[in-house]
Amino acid sequence: MKILKRIIYILLIAVALLAIYLYVNKAPDKSVAELSKNWAPEPSQFLKIAGMNIHYRDEGPKSDKEPIVLIHGTSASLHTWEGWVDELKAHRRVIRFDLPAFGLTGPDPTNNYTIEHYADIVVTILDKLEIKNSVLAGNSLGGYVSWATAVLHPNRVSKLILVDASGYPFKSESVPLSFTLSKNALTNGLLKNVLPKSLVEQSVKNVYGNPALVTDELVERYYQLTLREGNRAALKERFKQTIPGPLAKKIKTINIPTLIIWGRKDHLIPLDLGLKFAQEINKSQLVIFDDLGHVPHEEDPKATASAVKQFLMLGIVN
Repeated sequence: MKILKRIIYILLIAVALLAIYLYVNKAPDKSVAELSKNWAPEPSQFLKIAGMNIHYRDEGPKSDKEPIVLIHGTSASLHTWEGWVDELKAHRRVIRFDLPAFGLTGPDPTNNYTIEHYADIVVTILDKLEIKNSVLAGNSLGGYVSWATAVLHPNRVSKLILVDASGYPFKSESVPLSFTLSKNALTNGLLKNVLPKSLVEQSVKNVYGNPALVTDELVERYYQLTLREGNRAALKERFKQTIPGPLAKKIKTINIPTLIIWGRKDHLIPLDLGLKFAQEINKSQLVIFDDLGHVPHEEDPKATASAVKQFLMLGIVN
């Protein structure tokens, strides 16, 4: 009897501690209007496409007929490219936007997160902005979207920049905990109402080559934009739908100048994939940054943007 009472007592304490933890880390959705105050000042704009208001920024000389379009990765936003934009916008038109399911754009009303749909969204944005041809640059999921657009709509992409891109099947050495929890139906449901900031911090540090570079301000940005209404539910669908598939067989058909940037300390998508992209894309060059991780453009924008500047000046580099 004493043992049973002790077990019940321990269970009650555990339930009480869980209730306190959930209360302390309660994080309800936030509206776009509320978040826009901090995350959509000028030059942010919104573009109505397919039932969504796409959050985007269009900077640099509008006379540039072949703008650079930057596409972020999973759980990121257009803000991840701030360093590159600062380096490029003096001479090139630079466009970046929040993909459906992320940032201030939020979920797709049709719940469609296939790679083909993402590529169609890119082309629709180009059409709306009256852009015939562009340089597509993408990180991780954004890299997948970029090369898929080049495969499916080859007449719309003149050059390609892949930054630790996904699209091939791969096995990770380490996965951010937030990604793992979002893929599970039970824990994903919990994260709709609860989001410890420490979880976001751990996940961001996981993709940096040097976790010490992750600042409180950076964590706050990722945290706040994750709270955008609908984003947490959409993330689970994105993981389910945007997976490596038959389209990867067509990577060999890409025949435009391509720069491949990779962080050697990327524990999410291994360097082997960078080597495979370089092998299968004929007009490509691979540049490896030994000390950087999965988001090298964010971790060291000056060094990585320098490689981009050289590529854009010289075109085909091999």
